[in-house]
Amino acid sequence: MVARVGKIGFLINPIAGMGGAVGLKGTDGLAVAARARGAKPLAAKRARACLHLLSREADLLFFAASGEMGEDELKECGLQYTVAYVAAEESSSQDTKLACRAFLENDVDLIIFCGGDGTARDVASSAGNHPILGIPAGVKMHSGVFAISPQAAAELALGFVRGELKARETEIVDVDEKLYRAGELQTWLYAIARAPYQPVLVQERKRIYVSVSEEEFKDQIALFAAEFMRDGSAYILGAGTTTARIAELLGVEKTLLGVDVIQEGKLLLKDASERDLLALLDKEKSVKVIVSPIGAQGFILGRGSQQISAAVLQRVGEENLIIVSTPHKLAELPQLLVDTGDEQMDATLAGKRMVVTGYRIAQRKDTAAASAPHI
Repeated sequence: MVARVGKIGFLINPIAGMGGAVGLKGTDGLAVAARARGAKPLAAKRARACLHLLSREADLLFFAASGEMGEDELKECGLQYTVAYVAAEESSSQDTKLACRAFLENDVDLIIFCGGDGTARDVASSAGNHPILGIPAGVKMHSGVFAISPQAAAELALGFVRGELKARETEIVDVDEKLYRAGELQTWLYAIARAPYQPVLVQERKRIYVSVSEEEFKDQIALFAAEFMRDGSAYILGAGTTTARIAELLGVEKTLLGVDVIQEGKLLLKDASERDLLALLDKEKSVKVIVSPIGAQGFILGRGSQQISAAVLQRVGEENLIIVSTPHKLAELPQLLVDTGDEQMDATLAGKRMVVTGYRIAQRKDTAAASAPHI
């Protein structure tokens, strides 16, 4: 019996995620500004991490967008492909939409894209009810079509084209980027899409928890943090409402959706970039990091706070990573996830970790490397 060849449409948003490390909270319309701040493209690297695993499968044929929108990485990974769409030299969202239409004309089984929520919107607008799958590479990724890591995307894709996994309906959501950069999170539903699904490998949509008990626990966490933060160390605070409550108690105005640094109750850096944090580490002897998981998804690193990069964590030391979360949010998460883009760092952070959940209260929780194999 001759094995059926799986047909996959493949594209990359080349600028996806560039704004994260430099503190832009997104790259849509800001590629020039991101490059001016020293941002480096990372989507191609994320795509290669997925494609290297797919290259072990002989029965796959890819239909690609040209050049850096997909063709270059497929060629480098030695995969069988044909160019289905020739993109403009400076590609845009229109190229993404047109490439997806070309993929559908070639009757692909699955469209794989590498980018963030903005790319997911463009893909879904052309794909309709056709199965799609996202390799996470953006600054913000709230949609349910994303695998938890590039490696997980490869596992999902293979399972789907082999007929071992089914597709489920999920939501394509995105934030208002102007409000997001101003520190307000406003999420909108743009489409319903179908994506290959296996519980451990697909991220859930972000949820926002609001209740009296949640707010009380945030106050307790903040009170405890205000005590242990008197040790003279510089504290890097990741994004989120829980870390914002810590800053509020200390009398510091926190960048809600950015990364700030506080030392002895004073603001050292506001809305810091990766470069700012690395410069800080050159000057300060003791630096620690406080992060909180994204609701429903469980990511503590690799989503929303890319400024706290693998390079920063290597310098800080994994023993100086402090995780805070309200008990309700933690109880709904099967595990915490890390996806720093560095598999060795992800493996170092994996395992049982203490999570501060109240005043002088902590719980143990499994932390998993999103890049680790699951099936």
